[in-house]
Amino acid sequence: MRILHIDTGREMRGGQHQVLLLMKGLREAGCECILVARPGGPLRRAAENQGFPVRMARLRPIFEASGKADLVHAHDGLGHTLAALAARAPLVVSRRVAFPIRHSLASAWKYRRPARFIAISDCVRRELRRAGVPGEKIDVVPDGVEMGNGPGAWKADGPVVALASRDPRKGRDLVERAARISGCKVIFSEALVCDLAGASMFVYISRSEGLGSAALLAMSLGVPVIASRAGGLSEAVADGVSGILVDNDAEEVARAMRRLSDDPALARSLAEGAKARAAEFFSREKLVSGTLASYRRVLAG
Repeated sequence: MRILHIDTGREMRGGQHQVLLLMKGLREAGCECILVARPGGPLRRAAENQGFPVRMARLRPIFEASGKADLVHAHDGLGHTLAALAARAPLVVSRRVAFPIRHSLASAWKYRRPARFIAISDCVRRELRRAGVPGEKIDVVPDGVEMGNGPGAWKADGPVVALASRDPRKGRDLVERAARISGCKVIFSEALVCDLAGASMFVYISRSEGLGSAALLAMSLGVPVIASRAGGLSEAVADGVSGILVDNDAEEVARAMRRLSDDPALARSLAEGAKARAAEFFSREKLVSGTLASYRRVLAG
């Protein structure tokens, strides 16, 4: 099976990491993957370093390359638009965000074009249904993570880690206020894999979230998560099992931080639960098998 993947992201964020992870898994499963990406972008460089052929994110390369592909898989909004305009093979679109889809004639046409949608959570699936996408055209395939070997990264006396993001939807302001209230020092990380090694907890507060790939990364490393009851995060984190779910209230976030800091036995239990949950529900293998099942439904007609 030959798949043309399209992602036009300017940065190497969670969605771009998922594209690369999926392509690597599909290649191991015997598929041929070609990427359409921005010239000079970090995803393009990462894919080329992994030996994947890459084309420019423009209509003509998509038109030409899609004529030799079995499927086109668009991974972001602009990629969806470009593929809807230029793809000559059946189109699969991943939807990663939980905010509502705009209602317009152009949007209605764009969302009728794909043969199938892959939603990363039930929360995202519901938004697609509200936009008029038939339920039988939607598959739910959560993000995946590479599972590390050996014991988890959690340390009782380690730092509190949060995502370094100025996106107002990500709730950094609430985390900063919670840190002042709780007295906990927070590292706002731009290199999560490094900073989560030895962390006591990961605080992921968001006002809108499709699933939360950063939370899944922390869980895969055996770090307990404090996360918002927002969007797909409540599907990613099992409250009291792999982490603690909170409302987007600084005082409630602060209480959860103090709770984990003051109760190492609870934190250790949640750390173990986090790693077990990531392995059971969010492995790379499940990402690849779920995506391949969606592809086969398209090709079966």
